[in-house]
Amino acid sequence: MSDFGEPPAAAAWWHVDTRSGFEVVHFRSVVGGYGVDGTTAAVEDGRIWSVSYSLELDRTWRTRHAEVVARSATGECRTTLEADGAGHWSVDAVAARRLDGCLDVDLESSAMTNALPVRRLGLHEGERADAPAAYVRLLDLAVERLEQTYVRSTDDGDHQRYDYAAPAFDLACVLVYDESGLVIAYPGIATRAA
Repeated sequence: MSDFGEPPAAAAWWHVDTRSGFEVVHFRSVVGGYGVDGTTAAVEDGRIWSVSYSLELDRTWRTRHAEVVARSATGECRTTLEADGAGHWSVDAVAARRLDGCLDVDLESSAMTNALPVRRLGLHEGERADAPAAYVRLLDLAVERLEQTYVRSTDDGDHQRYDYAAPAFDLACVLVYDESGLVIAYPGIATRAA
């Protein structure tokens, strides 16, 4: 596991470029791990939306449960994901074999969820890891498999840096994390506000 410290009680991000918005998250200790409750509200391509989520993580930061609610002018939708911590998932109580091998949930609406694989993997400088995730789309909450990789590059003072790639989106960038393992700079997506 990583050498990050405990998460703060709360954190926030400005969402930039792709959308204009704000994300707030609260962390809590629960038996066997962590609870994470967050909300992102934004305007994107003229649409106003919000996504609220509640995650349950085990002590190694593997996702065990996720409840996600999206709201927009077109209505509300919900989804629930369950994971056994060994890479098997169900979505709304239906087995989702397409997600086999995924250990993390990644919400399109959230900068916070990029903390999950980095904290769980505990990479040393120069190490690389594949970290496929159960990716939850923004408004319709469709769940798909997202192939992604993290390579820990040279640290910058108290900040850890990772070369991140998600080929499905033709995305490659450097993510910067604070001492608690939360992203502080996600180019084109979000910047840590508090």
